[in-house]
Amino acid sequence: MPDPIILASGSASRAKMLRDAGVEIVVERPRVDEEAVKASLRAEGAPPRAQVDALAEVKALSVSRMRPGLVIGADQMLVLGKQVFDKPTNRVEAREQLKALSGQTHHLMNAAVVALEGAIVWRQIATPRLRMRPLSDAFIERYLDEAGDDAFTSVGAYKLEGRGGQLFEDVSGDFFSILGLPLLPLLAFLRERGALEK
Repeated sequence: MPDPIILASGSASRAKMLRDAGVEIVVERPRVDEEAVKASLRAEGAPPRAQVDALAEVKALSVSRMRPGLVIGADQMLVLGKQVFDKPTNRVEAREQLKALSGQTHHLMNAAVVALEGAIVWRQIATPRLRMRPLSDAFIERYLDEAGDDAFTSVGAYKLEGRGGQLFEDVSGDFFSILGLPLLPLLAFLRERGALEK
């Protein structure tokens, strides 16, 4: 029996994407202090692309060193100009993010990394571009009422596959990457490795 494909992530949406695509995975949360890693990278002046790649790598390696098989690590950051957004932790932060993004174009940088036996064997970075329509304060409050705790599970306080679709006037880039995982290149890699049927 082959080793399992492991998703080193607590993200329900990434697990759902992979399972919906027919990939049998085992989910194992990485033992990584993401905030400390981010703080260190930002203190060093690492650009967002390097930050998101490093976070995905740290997650994959932390699990790969303990478990056999292919381990997928992923991370995502929202970039608006020179500002980087993390997931909001409460309604006040969600409101502020939506106000900042209103009428603006931002990028969702996301990285996926695959490790095997403690070494990186594949990586991919995608940068979809999204333009949010201008939002009124009243709409933002209504949206946050309807989104509930979902607003705190994604950077930018939105999920494009849900109510967040109402926030945008233009989206450019791979849909799966917007959801948090460059799925198609990842599936191609898994087929090449023989982990998925060709």
